[in-house]
Amino acid sequence: MSNNSKESKFVPYVPASKSLPELTVTAIVLGIILAIVFGAANAYLGLLIGLTVSASIPAAVISMAILRGIFRRKSILENNIVQTMTTAGEAVAAGAVFTIPALFLWDMEITQGFIIFIVLTGGFLGVFMMVPLRQLLIVREHETLPYPEGTACAEVLKSGEKGGTSAKLIGIGLVIGGVIKALGDGFKLFKTEVETGITNFKNAVVGLDAFPALLGVGYIIGPRVAGQMLAGGLLAWIVIIPMISFFGGSSATAIFPSDVPIGELDAWGIWDSYIRYIGAGAVATGGLITLVKTLPILFSSLFATAKSLQANKGKLTAGPLRTEQDMPAKYVWLGTIIVILVIAFSPLTDVGIIGAVAIAIFGFLFVTVASRVVGVVGSSSSPVSGMTIATLLIVAVTYKATGFTGTSGMIAAITVAAIICTALAVAGDISQDLKTGYIVGGTPWKQQIAMMIGVLASASVIGFILILMDRAYTMGSAALPAPKAALMKILAEGVLGGDLPWTLIFIGAAIAITLEFCGLNSLVVAVGIYLPVHTSAPIMIGGFVRYFVERRAKTEEVRKERVDRGTLFASGLIAGESLVGVLIAILIAFGLQMPDAVVIASDLFPFLLFLVLAGVLWYISNKGKKRNVS
Repeated sequence: MSNNSKESKFVPYVPASKSLPELTVTAIVLGIILAIVFGAANAYLGLLIGLTVSASIPAAVISMAILRGIFRRKSILENNIVQTMTTAGEAVAAGAVFTIPALFLWDMEITQGFIIFIVLTGGFLGVFMMVPLRQLLIVREHETLPYPEGTACAEVLKSGEKGGTSAKLIGIGLVIGGVIKALGDGFKLFKTEVETGITNFKNAVVGLDAFPALLGVGYIIGPRVAGQMLAGGLLAWIVIIPMISFFGGSSATAIFPSDVPIGELDAWGIWDSYIRYIGAGAVATGGLITLVKTLPILFSSLFATAKSLQANKGKLTAGPLRTEQDMPAKYVWLGTIIVILVIAFSPLTDVGIIGAVAIAIFGFLFVTVASRVVGVVGSSSSPVSGMTIATLLIVAVTYKATGFTGTSGMIAAITVAAIICTALAVAGDISQDLKTGYIVGGTPWKQQIAMMIGVLASASVIGFILILMDRAYTMGSAALPAPKAALMKILAEGVLGGDLPWTLIFIGAAIAITLEFCGLNSLVVAVGIYLPVHTSAPIMIGGFVRYFVERRAKTEEVRKERVDRGTLFASGLIAGESLVGVLIAILIAFGLQMPDAVVIASDLFPFLLFLVLAGVLWYISNKGKKRNVS
C-alpha cells in the first residue's frame, strides 16, 4: 500500500494528462545520427582502454541545442527520445568491443553480417527483458533506486534553457580533440607517444600517450579511479617488468610463452610476452570479485522481483495513463522467444541449443541484476565484465563437457558471451533512460521502441567500424589493445584447449586478490596492469585536473557547476578524437597513404601540448559563466 501511495504522489515534469511531440520523425532521425556517432566514438574508446563513457547527458545537450536552437521545437519529450536512442549506440558499442574483437585476435575472417547478428539479438533481448521490470524497478521503487545517470539526465532536460552554452562546450571540445588527433596521428605533425627510461633501472619505462580522449576520460572518472588505474600501470612497468628483466636476464633459454630469451627483450617485449597474461588474470579475477560483491544485490533483486510478481499475480501491467503504457506484454514475450529460437538455429552462428538456453537463462538472470545494480551504483560501476566472464566460463566448461571444443567451441563461447554482454549493456542503459522518462513524463512504450531503433541503427554500422579499425590499427596492437576482448580470448583458449601460461594468469589473480585486501578496486587496478602505463598516465592527468577543480570550489553548488562544465568539454574531447580516429581508419582502409615520418620528433612538444590542453580543461571548468538561452 505504501508503494502505491508513493506512486500516486509522484507527478512527472510533463503530467500524464498532457501530450507533447515525442516519437517524431525529427527525433528519430536525429537520434539515429547521434546513436551512430556516439557508438563509433565509444567503440574506439573501448578498443583503446577497455572503458566507455555515458552518452546520455552529451546527447541530451546536443539534442536540445539542435531541436530548440535550430528547429525551434520546445518538446522535452522529443529530447528524451533522442538521448534514449543515443545511449543505444553507446551500449551496442560496449557489448561489441568488449567481446567480438577476440575473434579478430584469432585472425578469423569476420563478416559484418555476423557482427550485426550478435549485437542485434543481444540488444533486442536487453530491451525485451527489461520491459517487464520497469513497473517494479522504475515505478514501484522510485524512492529507493536513484538511477544516478538517469536522474542527472532528467535534470539536464528540465534545465533545457542551458542547452545552448552547454552544447558549445561539447562543440569546442570536439573540434580541439579532432584537430589534435588529425595533426598527430593523421598528418604526423608530431609524436603522440612520449616515453623515457629510468637511468640505471633496466627496462623500467614511463610514458604518456598525448591523446585528448584520455585526458577527458580521466576528468570524467575522477582522481581516485584514475589514480588506481595508474597504480596498476606503474606496478607493471616500474616493478614487474624490471623484476622479470633482472631475474631472467642472464638466462640464454627462452621461457614460455616467449620464444626469445628474456635478456634479449626490451620493456615492450616483456609486456607483450608476460605482462599481458598477468594482467589478464588480474582483470578476470577482478571482474569475478566485483560480481561476487554484488551477490547480495543479485539475490535481493531476484527475490524482490519474484515477490512483486507473486503479489501482482504474475502481472506488472501498466494502467491506462500515457506515462504508464509499456510495450504490450504479448509482443515482448513473443519477441524474446523468437530471438532465442533464431539464435539457436541461425546458420550465422553455431552456438546450438546449449548456447541458446544459456543465453535465455543468463540473459534474464543478469539483465535483472544489471537493471537493478545500475539503479544503485550507476552504469559505470555495473559488473558487466564480471557477469560476462562468468557466462563465458560456464558456457565454455559446458561445451567442453559435451565435446564441443577447439576453434569452433571457442568461437561459439565468445558468441554467447558477446550476446549476453550486449544485452546487459543495453538493459543497463535503457533502465537509466526509463528513469529519465519517468521523471520528465515520457511515454514508456515510445522510449522502448526508440531504444530498439537505436540498437538497429548502431548495429548496422558497428561491424563496419570494427573491421575498419582492425585493418587500420590491428586489434591487439599497442595502438588498439582491445583489453577486454583479449581477456575473453585468453579465457576461451584456456578452457577449450589453448596452451596458456597458467602460472602467469594465477600470478595476476593473486595480485587482484591482494589488491582487494588493500581496499582498492581490484578491477580498476588490474586494467591498469594490463594496459601500457602510457595509457594510464594521461588519464591520471585528467583526474588531477578534476581534483583541483573540485578543491577550488567553495560550495557544493559551485563544485557541481564547474565539474559539469568540464565534463561536457571532456566529452567533446573524447568524441572529437574518437571520430577522427575512425575517419583515419576509414581513409587507411580505402587505400589512402598516410605520412610515415614525424615532422616534429621531439618528445617535449607533445608533452607540453598535452599540458596546455589540460590547462584549457581546467580554465573552462573554472572560468566559464552560465548563460540562459530561450
